[in-house]
Amino acid sequence: MRLDVVSIFPEYLAPLDLSLIGKARRDGLLDLAVHDLRDFAHDRHRTVDDTPYGGGAGMVMKPGPWAEALDHVVTQGRSRDNSAVDAVPTLIIPGPGGEPFTQQIARELADEPWLAFACGRYEGIDERVYEWAGERMPVRVLSLGDYVLNGGEVAVLAMVEAIARLLPGVIGNAESLIEESHEDGLLEYPVYTKPAEWDGRAVPEVLLGGNHQAIAKWRHEQRIQRTAARRPDLLPPAAATGGLAELEERIATPADAPDLQVLTRACWAPEFARYGMFGAGEEDLETVRDGIQEWDTRVWRKDGKLLASLRVRPHPEHEATWQIGRLMVAPYLQGRGLGRELLSYAESLAPEDVRSFWLNTGAKSTENLRLYKKAGYRVRPGEGEFPGTVDLTKRRVAT
Repeated sequence: MRLDVVSIFPEYLAPLDLSLIGKARRDGLLDLAVHDLRDFAHDRHRTVDDTPYGGGAGMVMKPGPWAEALDHVVTQGRSRDNSAVDAVPTLIIPGPGGEPFTQQIARELADEPWLAFACGRYEGIDERVYEWAGERMPVRVLSLGDYVLNGGEVAVLAMVEAIARLLPGVIGNAESLIEESHEDGLLEYPVYTKPAEWDGRAVPEVLLGGNHQAIAKWRHEQRIQRTAARRPDLLPPAAATGGLAELEERIATPADAPDLQVLTRACWAPEFARYGMFGAGEEDLETVRDGIQEWDTRVWRKDGKLLASLRVRPHPEHEATWQIGRLMVAPYLQGRGLGRELLSYAESLAPEDVRSFWLNTGAKSTENLRLYKKAGYRVRPGEGEFPGTVDLTKRRVAT
């Protein structure tokens, strides 16, 4: 990823040479350039601000230097990276009047190949700069929170760290990104390390027993309790009711086939439309019943309505591998963390001799791939088990 930052205080960005972000720069994972806005002011005093039209306190940053600086960023970026002649960055302008910067936005921006940041000062940047830039590149105005800073540099430091740490290879152990605060709308659960007892305070017993299903359930409950206590505004309806814990779970039988057929069609409709080649959305009842017999299929209902399902089994071709399939959540409940909960539960069902997990998804199924990669899965080289798909695997962590 390439990052460009324009500021009148380029030295303010020096912390980006430290810690994991600095290491990512040295390792070539992050190409970051800082530009001094005053280099694009042409008077003797390198002036970048002037008094506001209409009167009022403070100064406003002039449009001319900003236009030249952003033109320079685009030109230099294209030549430095041998980019296409029409390549442009997404321009981020921090400001208290912008949309709130969230973990979701950090994930979106982490998928961009090129970002530029404009650090405003004083009373802000002349509004015409936003209009001018918007005609040349995507522009997003983002706010760290409901307060005012002296300039955009502090916000850029925070945003760059939040974005860059999501890039592959920046965090040494990708599994440390799983279930972090805000990753699925909930705050992170409490964490503990050795010794098991310190200052008369013991680590919760459930974490010492090695029962992964019990641990996953405890952690989910803790996340809900912590979010309810500290940030109740974050609780989505599904999480507020305890997620899967509030639904009736059981092993599927052939009698569940009609409902499973309907849920499959609903969940696979976007995939079918995207690829036009998958048959799962059109499976007949007999095929669904066969799947129930061939897999350990679990269903979750509420008030008799089927809301979620998954299926697992030992992989028929790979020894000590646990095959996970058909993680399905009713469309109107998607996006609330239930998919991640289903995946954790599917892993917890694996026998002790299992050494790795395996699953398959569409090569262009962005949402699925994001979920699985965040959970520590890696795409295997080549085409997956079915045309247009990829296989993903994850090594089981010894406990």
